[in-house]
Amino acid sequence: MIRDDIKNALITAMKGGDKQGTAAIRLIQSAIKNRDIEERTKSQPTEDDVLVTEVLQKMVKQRRESIEMYVKGGRQELADVEQGEIDVIERFLPAQMSEAETSAAIEAIKAELGASGMKDMGRVMAELKARHAQNLDMSKASGLVKAALS
Repeated sequence: MIRDDIKNALITAMKGGDKQGTAAIRLIQSAIKNRDIEERTKSQPTEDDVLVTEVLQKMVKQRRESIEMYVKGGRQELADVEQGEIDVIERFLPAQMSEAETSAAIEAIKAELGASGMKDMGRVMAELKARHAQNLDMSKASGLVKAALS
């Protein structure tokens, strides 16, 4: 389980004196704990690895947005800190699909659903998320789906 990998990585980082890695992993654990609390109110609990992957993907997305803002604001040192956190977070994410693999999956779903235009984008995106949410950046996939349906 991803959760166990994170816990073991924290112990290793603490023993190795890696302060940045320890801080980043603690942020990960905090975000997961917050998501666990949110999940308590749901009647249908999410599978653990799916939940953790969603949290990690959201964290990476937030940090990429922060990096963009820091670079625009001329704060490269802060952008570097955020990039370091992304590097730590991505160690725990399942391998992401390449652009070619994503395009192939989109074409397969498009053919399966008989999708022909932009009006079918929601259906294609929903099916893509259902099948490949763990190893696919949905924001990047959105552009590929749009291109495939145009």
